[in-house]
Amino acid sequence: MTTTPGQTPAEELLPATRRALLHTIATAQAEGRAPSLVAAVVRGGKTVWHGSRTSVEGHGPDENVQYRIGSITKTFTAVLVLRLRDEGTLDLGDPLEKHLPGTGAGEATIAELLAHTGGLAAESPGPWWERTPGSLRPELADVLGERPHRHPVGRRFHYSNPGYTLLGALIEEVRGAPWEDVLRREVLEPLGMRRTSGQPRTPHAGGWAVHPWADVMLPEPSEDLGRMAPAGQLWSTSGDLARFAVFLTHGDDRVLSTESVREMRTPAAPAGAEEVAAGAAYGLGMQIQHRDGRTLVGHGGSLPGFLAGLMIGVEDDLAAVVLANCTSGPPVSAVAADLVRIVAEAEPRIPEPWRSLPEVDRAVLDLAGPWYWGTHAFALRLTADGDVTLGPLAGDGRRSRFRAGDDGSWTGLDGYYAGELLRAVEGPNGSVTHLDLGSFVFTRQPYGDGAPVPGGVDPEGWRGIK
Repeated sequence: MTTTPGQTPAEELLPATRRALLHTIATAQAEGRAPSLVAAVVRGGKTVWHGSRTSVEGHGPDENVQYRIGSITKTFTAVLVLRLRDEGTLDLGDPLEKHLPGTGAGEATIAELLAHTGGLAAESPGPWWERTPGSLRPELADVLGERPHRHPVGRRFHYSNPGYTLLGALIEEVRGAPWEDVLRREVLEPLGMRRTSGQPRTPHAGGWAVHPWADVMLPEPSEDLGRMAPAGQLWSTSGDLARFAVFLTHGDDRVLSTESVREMRTPAAPAGAEEVAAGAAYGLGMQIQHRDGRTLVGHGGSLPGFLAGLMIGVEDDLAAVVLANCTSGPPVSAVAADLVRIVAEAEPRIPEPWRSLPEVDRAVLDLAGPWYWGTHAFALRLTADGDVTLGPLAGDGRRSRFRAGDDGSWTGLDGYYAGELLRAVEGPNGSVTHLDLGSFVFTRQPYGDGAPVPGGVDPEGWRGIK
């Protein structure tokens, strides 16, 4: 591999960085009193570090040992739903009732279920569902109970395991096959995730409860969740979840496009006071948090005997996976976030070399440069991938990226103008007179003569106060 002088190959981490990562997971395993803990770090689409700690001498788990991953399963279920949307089978705005009638919870849209805003209860009624067999809840009515809702639909974020049970049932209804079979065929096999499954496969860790006041352990039962499998059934490995992290960062057209995984990572639920205080949000099957000055996306998971965390720093192109086999113990998602931070700070991402655009639309190039919304100065810039951005020349303000459509307009992708149309408006002589963005007029000069500004421009022009 060719490297720039002073730069290590992409797949290597510096010795000091590796030691810091090992120190972090060793501390987590010791202080969290986890029987075992395994972790992996991904950078630039490749696994660059793997580490583990164990209480049993000589039995450190490697990247192929399965652990139960709990609610990280929800992200896999969300990927399957987005696939149905992308192929045109359904719309995220569809009420569940349209595709899965008769549940008693069909008023919620598919998007609301993905974002935990469907108003449903957090848990299933009856015995503690994580420690009892799924055969106790054979039908959706058993999962939902007589009173499935706790809040008005769409009004607030309320994490719901039954909500993802409904999404799994939706997938089965549309595909005509069991949820796990669809998952294996459409996601696991294309991504090469051969060690991810609904039931444990050797080698796998056993789940343990560690006594809170003594260094003794108790084995936890491992139940088949039945109908609730799409909310938390899966077993996986640090190696497979590292592959999944690469997919959630970059997309894979065999499964979901880059645009669709970016949509999953975008906040979709209104944040309550608790989420605001924690700097957290929820997208479509993905948790979002702001930590140490960076945005991290991913998901945590837990079932009796197991803890799991997957965190991705998209801007740093870094991800970390942490798995442990204890009911309570190390805060694995926080540990994963720390692993991302350690590498990002110790070995900052080296930018790709600047390169000129291979070609450019001259008409779009003519639009580049300063524009004024009233007296506010903005700049329109072309990006390397053919989009344009419009944002303040200096300071904070409304800033968005836009993608070209077939009709010559651009659609906002993010920020204040997400979904809004940006158009270049031509005058009688064919030259562009202004930009129209959701009815706002941007002109080349602030309130220039003849500018098509609603309300008109004072004919005396700019002047001082006498």
